[in-house]
Amino acid sequence: MPNSTATAIRKILTALIVTFGLAVTGFAQATEKILYTFTGGNDGGQPLAGLVLDTKGNLYGTTLQGGANFAGTVFELTPNSNGTWTEQVIYNFNGFSGTGDGYFPYGTLVFDAKGNLYGTTSGGGANSSGTIFEVSPQSGGSWTESVLYSFTGGSDGGDPFAGVILDGAGNLYGTTFGGGAQGFGVAYELVAGAEWSQKVLHTFTGGTDGANPYYGSLAFGEAGNLYGESFTGGAHDYGVVYQLSPGSNGDWTEKIVHAFAGVSDGSSTAGNVVVDKAGDVFAESGFTVMELIPSANGIWTSKILHNFVGGSDGASPEGGLFLDTAGDVYGTTYNGGLHRGTVFKLTPGSGGTWTERILHKFTGGSDGDFPQLAPLTVNAGGTVYGTTSSGGTFNTGMVYEIKP
Repeated sequence: MPNSTATAIRKILTALIVTFGLAVTGFAQATEKILYTFTGGNDGGQPLAGLVLDTKGNLYGTTLQGGANFAGTVFELTPNSNGTWTEQVIYNFNGFSGTGDGYFPYGTLVFDAKGNLYGTTSGGGANSSGTIFEVSPQSGGSWTESVLYSFTGGSDGGDPFAGVILDGAGNLYGTTFGGGAQGFGVAYELVAGAEWSQKVLHTFTGGTDGANPYYGSLAFGEAGNLYGESFTGGAHDYGVVYQLSPGSNGDWTEKIVHAFAGVSDGSSTAGNVVVDKAGDVFAESGFTVMELIPSANGIWTSKILHNFVGGSDGASPEGGLFLDTAGDVYGTTYNGGLHRGTVFKLTPGSGGTWTERILHKFTGGSDGDFPQLAPLTVNAGGTVYGTTSSGGTFNTGMVYEIKP
């Protein structure tokens, strides 16, 4: 091919990339290591939640099923000096027996300053509508569980698939998929005290304000605002990204940051949003990662950072996002790659461009497959930790590590 012709073709391709906002994708994979494969027995199975790290480098998470009572577990993974990891179940849920401690934990856990873990179960509790629980370390290495709140399934909400987040005063915030006055879920605060009390911050109506917030936890932003995604509802019924703002009288006000419109804009996913220091919100649609940017007049604008094309770069981002201190965005896709999902990293560049790098393509074998709901965790050194709910040796999920 003559050089002039090749140069002309490159110019055309470059123009297309600029015109359609596509970023060049890097396919150099990092190194994946399997830390633990669940058997589906007493050690648990199907870890749908993300992981949390303590100061010693131990990992904590939940499994949806398995455990001594087949109702799910809370587990700890501890690194050993020889590079292996040891799993320990620190709590077995037993909600099927009527004990009221709940069953089927979906949401990611959160630590407080004392080393207590907080989370939710989607079912069980005193009213069979789910719980908020605390798991506390004891001397000798044991842990105890306490139910802080049992949802009624009424105006207070029910079926809390999402985990909780923690403020500086020790209060917990989260959402429920169902319940509420209209049956479309609520956003709530659980106020810390000698006895914990629940307060509904917003009741979703199923209209333009959104409906059925799903697996993604809320995120804190500036001025104490909370941000999240609803799975459905909104102006186009494709879900919304919303902001909840506290008022001086204790009431909270909801504002729609973005209503998904389908087509090129996509639809809401089940995952969480993240917020950077500038107050920009990063969210996923059915096939994009977007940045939502506030302005002084209160109007938000959207910018697509990456369109997943369904091939090697992945497809169907659903697991929520992680934002590191350098401003890089991490996530997973449920499909694409080698047709079993991917782990990706989006890095900001000059001129407002973003570049996607695929860190791992799941094969569906021992390395896991279809990372569906769990958000990633990234430590200060850039090591990525995550879970898959299926795949692994026993096809009941695993925990993996990816080093850049």
